[in-house]
Amino acid sequence: MQTREVWIYDMRTNMHFTLKKNPMTGADLVDFIQCYNPENRHQRTETWSETNPDGRWRRFSVDEILTRDKLSLDIFWIKDKSLADLDNLPNPDELAQDIIENLQSALESFQELMAQLG
Repeated sequence: MQTREVWIYDMRTNMHFTLKKNPMTGADLVDFIQCYNPENRHQRTETWSETNPDGRWRRFSVDEILTRDKLSLDIFWIKDKSLADLDNLPNPDELAQDIIENLQSALESFQELMAQLG
């Protein structure tokens, strides 16, 4: 059977997780699991609507996907608050520290992988 719709949960927009200071936890996934409705996928309902543009769970028809530029699945619809209000950007030191933490964590992950391969 051919896919007729694609369901997408936007966990990126206006969510800020870091590996050390604000790691993602199971509690952060509760809403997704409820929306996904693993018990009966045919009873899924969107949380996004014209009246709720910040709803994270949205359905797209295959036709909507096919009309997108280059068939990109990098789909977003929630307005990114950090781009809308440039006066409220985090302190540059905080941004730099987040970058350092992410790079350190990535390096640790690569080192673990190399040790497993070695």
